[in-house]
Amino acid sequence: MIFRNVPRWVWRSLGAVFLCAALVATAGCGARKPPGPAVAGGSAEPSAASSAASSAVAPDAGPSWARGMAVVRADVLPRQARDVLALIDKGGPYPYRQDGTVFGNFEKVLPRQKRGYYHEFTVRTPGERDRGARRIVTGEGGEFYYTDDHYETFKAVLR
Repeated sequence: MIFRNVPRWVWRSLGAVFLCAALVATAGCGARKPPGPAVAGGSAEPSAASSAASSAVAPDAGPSWARGMAVVRADVLPRQARDVLALIDKGGPYPYRQDGTVFGNFEKVLPRQKRGYYHEFTVRTPGERDRGARRIVTGEGGEFYYTDDHYETFKAVLR
């Protein structure tokens, strides 16, 4: 693929430009859709925003170890991540030799703990030749975290 080595910041910048262009284009249209009826439990027609909101969980809805973090329900993770969770529950065997090794938390995105507290597991990314960027990180206290951007951000996994 010709875009394989493009830095992540370029993609983010392009995404921001396209988002701004889309907002400017829709703001100038003049025709506004009236708000739908306020029905308990949602509106009559689902939107992309409501389907995205259904997979996200409010940060305060999770356990105490997830306070202040983005959270995600395990059932909305990619299939490959759910498969890794099942392997972790069974105790393996794991497809990569690095699976189950100590995660150092050098980025300090997760709560600080003693060395050896966290362990990482590879979540296969379809189409990638190497391990890809997706991981499940577990904590000794029963915590599960998911990252799809190689440790830049994490979501607490609610099971």
